[in-house]
Amino acid sequence: MVEFRHHRRWLVAVGAGLVLLCLGGTRASSRPPVDEEPPYPVDADAWATTGLKAVRGVTIGPIENQLHRGHGYGSPACANTMTYLKELGANWVSLTVFGRVWDLRPSGVASRFEAPYRANQRSVAAAVDQAHAAGLRVLLVPHLWVESGDWRGLIDPGSDEDWRGFAESYEDFVDGWAKVAARAGVDMMAIGVELRSWATGNRAPLLLGIIERLRKLYPGPLTYAANWDDVHDTVLWSSLDVIGINAFFPLADKPDASDDQLLARAEKISVEVGQLAARWKRPVLFTEFGYTTRKDPSVRPWEWPEDLGNVTVDQVDQARAYRALLTPFIKKPWFVGVFVWRVYADLEDTSQEPEWGFSPSGKLAERELREAFAAHWGADGRRFIGDSLGRWTVYGRGD
Repeated sequence: MVEFRHHRRWLVAVGAGLVLLCLGGTRASSRPPVDEEPPYPVDADAWATTGLKAVRGVTIGPIENQLHRGHGYGSPACANTMTYLKELGANWVSLTVFGRVWDLRPSGVASRFEAPYRANQRSVAAAVDQAHAAGLRVLLVPHLWVESGDWRGLIDPGSDEDWRGFAESYEDFVDGWAKVAARAGVDMMAIGVELRSWATGNRAPLLLGIIERLRKLYPGPLTYAANWDDVHDTVLWSSLDVIGINAFFPLADKPDASDDQLLARAEKISVEVGQLAARWKRPVLFTEFGYTTRKDPSVRPWEWPEDLGNVTVDQVDQARAYRALLTPFIKKPWFVGVFVWRVYADLEDTSQEPEWGFSPSGKLAERELREAFAAHWGADGRRFIGDSLGRWTVYGRGD
């Protein structure tokens, strides 16, 4: 596992005799002391110097395990999904663990979700072992589920005292999963997902305190999954190791955009994100990235598939959106990689998402991923020399 730290940082340098980010099983006791100086200066391009290769990741969604027993994390079906993703060309997976709040004015976070908390911990640890056995690294993402259906980014417990109480409960939630991550050898952890009301304003010090606590419990690199439209306003990045973005960027404002129009918007986005990486001196990771299988998914791509009616299923437009957004990012050395949103733990269980949902499995978007994952990425640490594979400029294969 890689150890990144702000001011007290470890970045891995393969070939320099430094610590490797292994494919699993490495525990905290084998890591160097966290108070030693980094082997070289930290900057936005630091990942590309490690020899770790870019993150070619896929999120595995946790099937509701109370209603689909034997199909969730840690199940034989999940192990088969890990094998499928490795064959697809992935080298990382993202696992999601939920805490539950009732509405946007919560007083605390319930750690139980679908199954008892301890059972979920065992299932997640088993899924981490399955990923490592398949040769995949793991990002663990604690996530808030709001029962009212509202967006978690608007959570506001109320007064200063109410915020402190909620923050303490949230810290208990993520601390519990940080301990699981440390024991299981998770390779990277997020501190949360789309917490706009915390991460962009005067409540941010509450999150900074939680980050400091997590550093003591979990020795690997930390990120945070900011929403695409508030990542520039997030004030946490100097305390984290990687800038994470849930990258549901709209590539068009109206239907029937051409490939050139989609690509032009993606190029503009890549310039803005590159400026963010340079300003904070941190590499960037798409903690979520994807488009639904419908006509014009590049327009309002964040819309939930289950909320859409009169949908025209369109694999071509989904694949076009994948290609457009990835094209300008792949070559950037400051761009760590992506986690595609998403497949489910059991690929055979299609009850979790409608046909027009986000999953690329068995669709034209899967072909785009295969080609993109096979390409050389800027974060792989080698220069392009002008060969090509399909639509992607490549030099060998980085996995």
